[in-house]
Amino acid sequence: MQMPMLREIPGDSPVHRLWAGSKLLIIFSLGLMTWVLPSWPSLGFVAVCVLIFVLAARIPVGALPRPPWWFWALMAVSIAWSAVARGVDGGVTTLRGVVLGLLVLAMSVLVIWTTPMAELAPALARLMSPLRILRLPVDEWAVTIALALRGLPLLVEEIRLLWAAHRLRPKSNADSGHPSAELSVLDIIVAAMSSAMRRSSEMAEAITARGGTGRLTAYPSRPGRLDAIVLGVFFAACAAAIAVSVIYL
Repeated sequence: MQMPMLREIPGDSPVHRLWAGSKLLIIFSLGLMTWVLPSWPSLGFVAVCVLIFVLAARIPVGALPRPPWWFWALMAVSIAWSAVARGVDGGVTTLRGVVLGLLVLAMSVLVIWTTPMAELAPALARLMSPLRILRLPVDEWAVTIALALRGLPLLVEEIRLLWAAHRLRPKSNADSGHPSAELSVLDIIVAAMSSAMRRSSEMAEAITARGGTGRLTAYPSRPGRLDAIVLGVFFAACAAAIAVSVIYL
């Protein structure tokens, strides 16, 4: 699947202009609601929210994921197996779990698409600021999460590069019988992890040279008027959706 799932899609939309912390609050609220009230009305509300944010963010059609056929086949087989093993209720429960997983993935990818990585660490540090009272390493946690999200696309690209190099190797060398001619999946993973450790060491040295992790979370980050309006409308809609879900249950 060739798609920018883990990279920002540049744009100037209301969703792009939202504070990163507001997007994280919305994701947390939607995830919590579907976890506490795992009903079809709550899942439908989350799906509508995702659709509205995708349209408001003006995400191009070419950027939308196109999973391979075996992905959907695996989902269908899982649902059918649950229906056969545990009856119709088991199939419905599995279908609801699949829909919930896809919605959570869509929400997470939407935040990555519309948020610069430099804004995540300051937003996380501000959201977790009450934990400073307990003397917890809030800045370190925020930087760790932000750097993990930043480094994941690099790791994926490294694995793709290694796999492409493996496929381009001449078959004559691969059939020579020499141990170095064989490149298994484990070898690719080990090589990717070695490259990731090298990149992390270089990144750590660069962060230290620029003043440490405190500089990454010191970036001015706070909500604005647009965030207040969006969060107000969102939480009002959440309250209505929760009421409908409670009645449904």
